Amino acid sequence: MYKNLIHHSADGVSLLQLNRPQKKNALNGELRNELQHAIEQMARDKDIRAVVLSGGEEFFCAGADIGEIQESRSAEAAYHHAREFQMLFDRIEALPQPVIAAVAGFALGGGCELTLACDFRLAAEGAKFGLPEIKIGAFPGGGGTQRLPRLVGVAKAKEMIFTGEPVTADEALALGLVSKVVPKEALMDEARNFAAKLASLPRLALQASKMLINRSVEMDLASGLEMEARTFSALALTHDLSEGIRAFLDKRKPNFTGN
Repeated sequence: MYKNLIHHSADGVSLLQLNRPQKKNALNGELRNELQHAIEQMARDKDIRAVVLSGGEEFFCAGADIGEIQESRSAEAAYHHAREFQMLFDRIEALPQPVIAAVAGFALGGGCELTLACDFRLAAEGAKFGLPEIKIGAFPGGGGTQRLPRLVGVAKAKEMIFTGEPVTADEALALGLVSKVVPKEALMDEARNFAAKLASLPRLALQASKMLINRSVEMDLASGLEMEARTFSALALTHDLSEGIRAFLDKRKPNFTGN
């Protein structure tokens, strides 16, 4: 179905792999369109409870396709090029399901920004994360200047963006940029196991939690608390909340159905 993606699903987990190895998984227009199509499908699929996004062993993703950047030499073309990346990554961030980036090798430029739009980042030993755009006279325009400071703090984000130097997997772990570092051969098993754990949880509560946390950075505390309370009230009559309470009282494992 896809030329630049490998996509399959099983047991509530969708596996999505960038597959443009001849170009180090660079995000050209065709790959971005395929990603958008896959994301739109997953967003509508209630049977998908968690998503794992991966790339290659040496390059998770080398970022934007430099050939396309060369073509975006007018101010208007550059603006639309940046917005295409931003809107794609926004859609990934807004997916109802939790998204895990399983990163081996290099995640650079738009590839790093792609991981920032995911809920979790797991890294293989030897992985590197970087935003090297400054070295060609640019800066990360796919959300890097906005999402990276929210994850690692302003000072470290400035250091990474101003210098363009990558950080190692262990450095990324210390910064809170990644959740865990594992041997390369264990990366996909670790990601799939984590996804399976998330997929076993009540869908509506997980979806609501993700939405509230994502929205929290945009809102003052009082507004966020009001949204939290109203969202909680919407869960009050769901099957899964009733089942979870009954299972707790009965001292048994709950049977969540996602309703």
